[in-house]
Amino acid sequence: MASGLSPLNRALNLVPKRAESRQSEQLRDTFVDSGVAVVMEAVDHQIIYGRRGTGKTHAFRYLETILRANGDIPVYLDLRTVGSPEGLFLGEEVKPTERASRLLVDLLNQFHDSLMEAALEDDDLITDVALISKLDALLDSISTVRVSGEVEVSKEGERVKASKSGLAVKLGFKAPEVDLSAEDSDETRRMTTEIRRGTEGISLNFSDIARSLRSLFGSLRSRRVWLLLDEWSSVPGEIQPYMGEFLVRCLLPIQGLTVKIAAIEQQTNFRATLPSGQLIGLELGADIAANVSLDEFMVFEENKERSREFFKSLFFNHLTLGGAPNSPLSGISSPQGVVRQGFTDTRAFDELVRAAEGVPRDALNIAAKAAVRAAMDKISVHDVRAAGRGWFQSDKEAALRSKEEASRLLNWIIDKVIRERRARGFLVNQRDANNSLLLALFDARVLHVVRRGYSAQDEPGERYDVYVIDYGAYVDLMQTRYAPQGVLPIGPEDEEPHYVEVPTQDLRAIRRAVLDVDTFISTLPGTRTVS
Repeated sequence: MASGLSPLNRALNLVPKRAESRQSEQLRDTFVDSGVAVVMEAVDHQIIYGRRGTGKTHAFRYLETILRANGDIPVYLDLRTVGSPEGLFLGEEVKPTERASRLLVDLLNQFHDSLMEAALEDDDLITDVALISKLDALLDSISTVRVSGEVEVSKEGERVKASKSGLAVKLGFKAPEVDLSAEDSDETRRMTTEIRRGTEGISLNFSDIARSLRSLFGSLRSRRVWLLLDEWSSVPGEIQPYMGEFLVRCLLPIQGLTVKIAAIEQQTNFRATLPSGQLIGLELGADIAANVSLDEFMVFEENKERSREFFKSLFFNHLTLGGAPNSPLSGISSPQGVVRQGFTDTRAFDELVRAAEGVPRDALNIAAKAAVRAAMDKISVHDVRAAGRGWFQSDKEAALRSKEEASRLLNWIIDKVIRERRARGFLVNQRDANNSLLLALFDARVLHVVRRGYSAQDEPGERYDVYVIDYGAYVDLMQTRYAPQGVLPIGPEDEEPHYVEVPTQDLRAIRRAVLDVDTFISTLPGTRTVS
């Protein structure tokens, strides 16, 4: 072939890696349910957590098509498209309340436009004059502007008085004629000037907006509206609590409305305390549930068989979407066919699943790189390992270059865990779970959590999270004496360690598997405390 790739390898390389690249129908057809769909279909307000590439947008888009098919009204809003430069970037120049107001007005305008579009596409709703008027009322409630500042009033006056008189005598043969004339005028002009010295600002009245929304939803004839807010973490952290407060006051109490938020957990700030001591924002658990994390659904160590089946279906759906009967890929009739025709053996596909570390977008990118490397051949274990290392260097490691201390921590973990302990996993006390450097590595997908709240019998009361190091960070050590022997090294300190996968129950003597982040922090210049 001219491309130098087999038909299957070429197709793997051309699979779109982001949900935004697909149409809604394609997203529905390529979606593979890992168990999250039934959870999201609940009418409760909900936050869906997940790092980049775990499928939040894909899941929302899939939910959107299902809801529309059921007769409800889904409104999907990408918060990356909301706001203006003044509201997003002028942090110190514009008050947080003003920045939040600008974002909210933009958000509500997009919400209004989406509802109007839904009404125009629905034969029953478009004929409802009351509904259209209530949509207009919603628009009016978010269009109030105020002027903040001084008002200066100046008055100017002018009075003009003019008079004119004259005398004329005519002499002749007759009696003399005398002509007397006089003119007198008085004119007054006054001018008032009002100068406003201030700035225009948006004035939102939560009660007016809530009233408009309640009235609007009452006209939807029992059809539920689902507001799907994607990319919450793109909103600046300091104004996220204000956005959350708006949701609490205006949207969450309304019957007939369900709000779902997709966010990166490490980049959210749902609640804050004002200088006055007042708490604002979303209270997790009370106002909105936060019970779904896509980071924990497809971890290979947690459930190997479920991970295999998920990724088989993922590749099968993407490769066969809209395929013609006579296409080169028409012979792939089942998910197992992808493994049989695309990989040298089952071990090579398992290597790909392990390399993805439960992140669908990583799986697609690693498979694309492995396909280019394999060219006309089937993908082998060696191809997957080279692709996994290349993807780690180009995407994940590159994202850490601006975070020098986080990069140092990663290298320190590789030395301590892989080279010294010959393991790929470690335990972190939950007291250190919010360490900023650890969160930076997790957010960059170079560390992965495979189990939370793990306890040890020999340390009562202590709780640990089980982390594993990303496949790409250690794959080049797999043919050396430093190759990891398992996830966790356990056993007494004075004995040879026993390596286990993620344990399903409490074990004794896990101290050698615990990573002390404070030890690393003490090595940093200036011995700064990082929290």
